[in-house]
Amino acid sequence: MLTLLNLLSAVALLIWGTHIVRTGILRVYGSHLRQVLSHNVSKQPMAFAAGIGVTALVQSSNATALLVTSFVGQGLMALPPALAIMLGADVGTALMARVLTFDLSWLSPLLIFLGVIFFLSRRQTRAGQLGRVGIGLGLMLLALELIVAAATPITQATGIKVMFASLTGDLLLDALIGALFALISYSSLAAVLLTATLAGAGLISLPVAIGLVIGANIGSGLLAFLTASLQTPAGRRVALGSLLYKLLGLIVVIPLLNPLVSWLDSLNWRPAELVIGFHL
Repeated sequence: MLTLLNLLSAVALLIWGTHIVRTGILRVYGSHLRQVLSHNVSKQPMAFAAGIGVTALVQSSNATALLVTSFVGQGLMALPPALAIMLGADVGTALMARVLTFDLSWLSPLLIFLGVIFFLSRRQTRAGQLGRVGIGLGLMLLALELIVAAATPITQATGIKVMFASLTGDLLLDALIGALFALISYSSLAAVLLTATLAGAGLISLPVAIGLVIGANIGSGLLAFLTASLQTPAGRRVALGSLLYKLLGLIVVIPLLNPLVSWLDSLNWRPAELVIGFHL
Protein backbone atom coordinates (compact mmCIF):
# COMPACT_ATOMS: atom_id res chain seq x y z
CA MET A 1 0.00 0.00 0.00
CA LEU A 2 2.86 2.36 0.88
CA THR A 3 4.55 1.63 -2.46
CA LEU A 4 1.37 2.51 -4.34
CA LEU A 5 1.02 5.70 -2.29
CA ASN A 6 4.63 6.64 -3.12
CA LEU A 7 3.91 6.09 -6.82
CA LEU A 8 0.74 8.19 -6.74
CA SER A 9 2.46 10.99 -4.82
CA ALA A 10 5.33 10.98 -7.36
CA VAL A 11 2.81 11.27 -10.21
CA ALA A 12 1.11 14.15 -8.36
CA LEU A 13 4.50 15.84 -7.96
CA LEU A 14 5.15 15.46 -11.70
CA ILE A 15 1.77 17.04 -12.52
CA TRP A 16 2.44 19.89 -10.09
CA GLY A 17 5.95 20.46 -11.47
CA THR A 18 4.55 20.56 -15.02
CA HIS A 19 1.96 23.13 -13.89
CA ILE A 20 4.63 25.32 -12.26
CA VAL A 21 6.85 25.23 -15.36
CA ARG A 22 3.96 25.94 -17.72
CA THR A 23 2.60 28.87 -15.72
CA GLY A 24 6.08 30.29 -15.09
CA ILE A 25 7.06 30.14 -18.76
CA LEU A 26 3.76 31.70 -19.79
CA ARG A 27 4.17 34.54 -17.27
CA VAL A 28 7.65 35.38 -18.54
CA TYR A 29 7.44 34.51 -22.23
CA GLY A 30 3.71 34.05 -22.73
CA SER A 31 3.28 36.76 -25.34
CA HIS A 32 6.37 35.59 -27.25
CA LEU A 33 5.27 31.95 -27.19
CA ARG A 34 1.83 32.93 -28.40
CA GLN A 35 3.42 34.96 -31.20
CA VAL A 36 5.68 32.06 -32.20
CA LEU A 37 2.86 29.55 -32.13
CA SER A 38 0.08 31.64 -33.60
CA HIS A 39 1.76 33.93 -36.15
CA ASN A 40 5.10 32.51 -37.26
CA VAL A 41 3.97 29.03 -38.22
CA SER A 42 2.57 29.59 -41.69
CA LYS A 43 5.10 27.07 -42.97
CA GLN A 44 4.74 23.58 -41.56
CA PRO A 45 8.51 22.97 -41.03
CA MET A 46 8.60 26.11 -38.89
CA ALA A 47 5.58 24.88 -36.98
CA PHE A 48 7.28 21.53 -36.44
CA ALA A 49 10.41 23.26 -35.08
CA ALA A 50 8.27 25.49 -32.86
CA GLY A 51 6.64 22.40 -31.37
CA ILE A 52 10.04 20.92 -30.52
CA GLY A 53 11.28 24.16 -28.95
CA VAL A 54 8.19 24.92 -26.89
CA THR A 55 7.98 21.34 -25.60
CA ALA A 56 11.64 21.49 -24.58
CA LEU A 57 10.82 24.66 -22.62
CA VAL A 58 7.65 23.48 -20.88
CA GLN A 59 8.88 19.87 -20.53
CA SER A 60 5.56 18.35 -21.55
CA SER A 61 3.91 17.59 -24.88
CA ASN A 62 0.62 17.63 -22.98
CA ALA A 63 1.27 21.24 -21.96
CA THR A 64 2.04 22.12 -25.59
CA ALA A 65 -1.20 20.42 -26.61
CA LEU A 66 -3.12 22.60 -24.16
CA LEU A 67 -1.58 25.75 -25.67
CA VAL A 68 -2.17 24.70 -29.27
CA THR A 69 -5.76 23.54 -28.78
CA SER A 70 -6.60 26.82 -27.06
CA PHE A 71 -5.08 28.83 -29.94
CA VAL A 72 -7.03 26.84 -32.52
CA GLY A 73 -10.16 27.18 -30.42
CA GLN A 74 -9.71 30.97 -30.40
CA GLY A 75 -9.20 31.06 -34.16
CA LEU A 76 -5.54 32.17 -33.87
CA MET A 77 -4.19 29.16 -35.75
CA ALA A 78 -5.29 26.85 -38.56
CA LEU A 79 -5.46 23.08 -38.18
CA PRO A 80 -2.49 22.02 -40.44
CA PRO A 81 0.22 24.03 -38.60
CA ALA A 82 -1.35 22.99 -35.28
CA LEU A 83 -0.92 19.32 -36.21
CA ALA A 84 2.68 20.02 -37.29
CA ILE A 85 3.32 21.59 -33.89
CA MET A 86 1.92 18.48 -32.19
CA LEU A 87 4.30 16.29 -34.21
CA GLY A 88 7.16 18.55 -33.12
CA ALA A 89 5.97 18.24 -29.53
CA ASP A 90 6.23 14.44 -29.78
CA VAL A 91 9.81 14.74 -31.04
CA GLY A 92 10.59 17.20 -28.25
CA THR A 93 9.36 14.73 -25.66
CA ALA A 94 11.46 11.95 -27.19
CA LEU A 95 14.54 14.18 -27.08
CA MET A 96 13.90 14.92 -23.40
CA ALA A 97 13.68 11.18 -22.74
CA ARG A 98 17.17 10.82 -24.22
CA VAL A 99 18.50 13.71 -22.13
CA LEU A 100 17.01 12.26 -18.94
CA THR A 101 18.84 8.96 -19.45
CA PHE A 102 22.04 10.75 -18.46
CA ASP A 103 22.94 10.99 -14.78
CA LEU A 104 21.12 14.18 -13.78
CA SER A 105 20.69 13.35 -10.09
CA TRP A 106 22.69 16.49 -9.26
CA LEU A 107 20.53 18.77 -11.41
CA SER A 108 17.23 18.45 -9.55
CA PRO A 109 18.46 19.70 -6.12
CA LEU A 110 20.51 22.43 -7.83
CA LEU A 111 17.50 23.73 -9.78
CA ILE A 112 15.25 23.65 -6.71
CA PHE A 113 17.87 25.38 -4.51
CA LEU A 114 18.64 28.18 -6.98
CA GLY A 115 14.99 28.49 -7.97
CA VAL A 116 13.84 29.06 -4.40
CA ILE A 117 16.56 31.69 -3.84
CA PHE A 118 15.64 33.65 -6.97
CA PHE A 119 11.89 33.28 -6.49
CA LEU A 120 11.85 34.43 -2.85
CA SER A 121 14.33 37.28 -3.33
CA ARG A 122 12.96 38.66 -6.63
CA ARG A 123 9.42 37.38 -6.77
CA GLN A 124 7.96 40.20 -8.86
CA THR A 125 10.74 40.26 -11.44
CA ARG A 126 11.51 38.13 -14.50
CA ALA A 127 14.41 36.53 -12.61
CA GLY A 128 11.97 35.54 -9.86
CA GLN A 129 9.61 33.92 -12.32
CA LEU A 130 12.51 32.08 -13.98
CA GLY A 131 13.38 30.88 -10.49
CA ARG A 132 9.84 29.52 -10.27
CA VAL A 133 10.42 27.70 -13.57
CA GLY A 134 13.64 26.27 -12.13
CA ILE A 135 11.72 24.95 -9.12
CA GLY A 136 9.21 23.29 -11.44
CA LEU A 137 11.92 21.69 -13.58
CA GLY A 138 13.68 20.40 -10.48
CA LEU A 139 10.43 18.94 -9.16
CA MET A 140 9.74 17.26 -12.51
CA LEU A 141 13.19 15.66 -12.61
CA LEU A 142 12.77 14.55 -9.00
CA ALA A 143 9.28 13.21 -9.73
CA LEU A 144 10.50 11.16 -12.70
CA GLU A 145 13.21 9.63 -10.50
CA LEU A 146 10.64 8.90 -7.78
CA ILE A 147 8.21 7.30 -10.25
CA VAL A 148 10.89 4.90 -11.47
CA ALA A 149 12.06 4.24 -7.89
CA ALA A 150 8.52 3.67 -6.62
CA ALA A 151 7.65 1.40 -9.52
CA THR A 152 10.76 -0.76 -9.07
CA PRO A 153 9.49 -2.64 -5.96
CA ILE A 154 6.20 -3.22 -7.76
CA THR A 155 8.02 -4.78 -10.70
CA GLN A 156 9.89 -7.09 -8.30
CA ALA A 157 6.66 -8.55 -6.90
CA THR A 158 6.03 -12.16 -7.91
CA GLY A 159 2.66 -11.44 -9.48
CA ILE A 160 4.06 -8.58 -11.56
CA LYS A 161 6.98 -10.72 -12.71
CA VAL A 162 4.52 -13.39 -13.81
CA MET A 163 2.55 -10.72 -15.70
CA PHE A 164 5.69 -9.44 -17.45
CA ALA A 165 6.72 -13.02 -18.25
CA SER A 166 3.35 -13.50 -19.91
CA LEU A 167 4.11 -10.65 -22.31
CA THR A 168 5.60 -12.45 -25.28
CA GLY A 169 5.59 -9.67 -27.84
CA ASP A 170 1.88 -9.43 -28.67
CA LEU A 171 2.06 -5.87 -29.92
CA LEU A 172 -1.56 -4.92 -29.28
CA LEU A 173 -1.52 -6.24 -25.71
CA ASP A 174 1.82 -4.60 -25.00
CA ALA A 175 0.59 -1.31 -26.48
CA LEU A 176 -2.50 -1.44 -24.27
CA ILE A 177 -0.36 -1.88 -21.15
CA GLY A 178 1.98 0.91 -22.29
CA ALA A 179 -1.00 3.23 -22.77
CA LEU A 180 -2.13 2.40 -19.23
CA PHE A 181 1.39 3.23 -17.97
CA ALA A 182 1.18 6.67 -19.59
CA LEU A 183 -2.34 7.36 -18.32
CA ILE A 184 -1.51 6.32 -14.74
CA SER A 185 1.73 8.29 -14.63
CA TYR A 186 0.15 11.23 -16.54
CA SER A 187 3.26 11.30 -18.71
CA SER A 188 4.45 9.32 -21.70
CA LEU A 189 7.95 10.45 -20.72
CA ALA A 190 7.69 8.71 -17.35
CA ALA A 191 6.20 5.61 -19.00
CA VAL A 192 9.06 5.40 -21.54
CA LEU A 193 11.70 5.86 -18.83
CA LEU A 194 10.02 3.13 -16.76
CA THR A 195 9.98 0.83 -19.80
CA ALA A 196 13.68 1.51 -20.39
CA THR A 197 14.35 0.64 -16.74
CA LEU A 198 12.43 -2.63 -17.03
CA ALA A 199 14.29 -3.56 -20.22
CA GLY A 200 17.62 -2.70 -18.62
CA ALA A 201 16.80 -4.93 -15.65
CA GLY A 202 16.01 -7.82 -18.00
CA LEU A 203 12.39 -8.05 -16.86
CA ILE A 204 11.01 -7.57 -20.37
CA SER A 205 12.33 -8.41 -23.82
CA LEU A 206 13.03 -5.83 -26.52
CA PRO A 207 9.85 -6.63 -28.56
CA VAL A 208 7.75 -6.16 -25.42
CA ALA A 209 9.55 -2.90 -24.62
CA ILE A 210 8.88 -1.59 -28.14
CA GLY A 211 5.20 -2.43 -27.75
CA LEU A 212 5.08 -0.62 -24.40
CA VAL A 213 6.75 2.46 -25.93
CA ILE A 214 4.23 2.55 -28.78
CA GLY A 215 1.43 2.22 -26.24
CA ALA A 216 2.91 5.01 -24.10
CA ASN A 217 2.76 7.34 -27.11
CA ILE A 218 -0.84 6.37 -27.75
CA GLY A 219 -1.54 7.01 -24.07
CA SER A 220 -0.11 10.52 -24.39
CA GLY A 221 -2.45 11.08 -27.34
CA LEU A 222 -5.37 9.94 -25.20
CA LEU A 223 -4.26 12.30 -22.42
CA ALA A 224 -4.17 15.23 -24.85
CA PHE A 225 -7.59 14.28 -26.21
CA LEU A 226 -9.08 14.02 -22.71
CA THR A 227 -7.60 17.35 -21.59
CA ALA A 228 -8.97 18.98 -24.76
CA SER A 229 -12.49 17.70 -24.08
CA LEU A 230 -13.50 21.09 -22.66
CA GLN A 231 -12.16 22.97 -25.69
CA THR A 232 -14.15 24.08 -28.71
CA PRO A 233 -14.74 21.55 -31.52
CA ALA A 234 -11.83 23.10 -33.45
CA GLY A 235 -9.50 22.57 -30.49
CA ARG A 236 -10.68 18.99 -30.03
CA ARG A 237 -9.87 18.27 -33.70
CA VAL A 238 -6.20 19.06 -33.02
CA ALA A 239 -6.04 16.54 -30.18
CA LEU A 240 -7.94 13.99 -32.27
CA GLY A 241 -5.55 14.48 -35.19
CA SER A 242 -2.56 13.94 -32.89
CA LEU A 243 -4.12 10.73 -31.55
CA LEU A 244 -4.81 9.50 -35.10
CA TYR A 245 -1.14 10.12 -35.99
CA LYS A 246 -0.09 7.85 -33.12
CA LEU A 247 -2.59 5.15 -34.08
CA LEU A 248 -1.33 5.35 -37.67
CA GLY A 249 2.19 4.84 -36.35
CA LEU A 250 1.02 1.66 -34.59
CA ILE A 251 -0.50 0.33 -37.83
CA VAL A 252 2.67 1.14 -39.81
CA VAL A 253 5.02 -0.55 -37.34
CA ILE A 254 3.10 -3.83 -37.01
CA PRO A 255 4.48 -5.47 -40.21
CA LEU A 256 7.94 -3.99 -39.55
CA LEU A 257 8.30 -5.10 -35.93
CA ASN A 258 10.26 -8.34 -36.44
CA PRO A 259 12.90 -6.96 -38.85
CA LEU A 260 13.12 -3.82 -36.72
CA VAL A 261 13.81 -5.82 -33.55
CA SER A 262 16.41 -7.92 -35.38
CA TRP A 263 18.20 -4.79 -36.58
CA LEU A 264 18.11 -3.19 -33.11
CA ASP A 265 19.45 -6.42 -31.58
CA SER A 266 22.40 -6.25 -33.97
CA LEU A 267 23.43 -2.89 -32.48
CA ASN A 268 25.90 -2.99 -29.63
CA TRP A 269 23.71 -0.92 -27.34
CA ARG A 270 22.35 -1.51 -23.88
CA PRO A 271 18.64 -2.49 -23.74
CA ALA A 272 17.66 0.80 -22.13
CA GLU A 273 19.44 2.75 -24.90
CA LEU A 274 17.66 0.67 -27.54
CA VAL A 275 14.28 1.55 -25.99
CA ILE A 276 15.07 5.27 -25.88
CA GLY A 277 16.50 5.15 -29.41
CA PHE A 278 13.39 3.47 -30.77
CA HIS A 279 11.21 6.04 -29.02
CA LEU A 280 13.13 8.87 -30.66
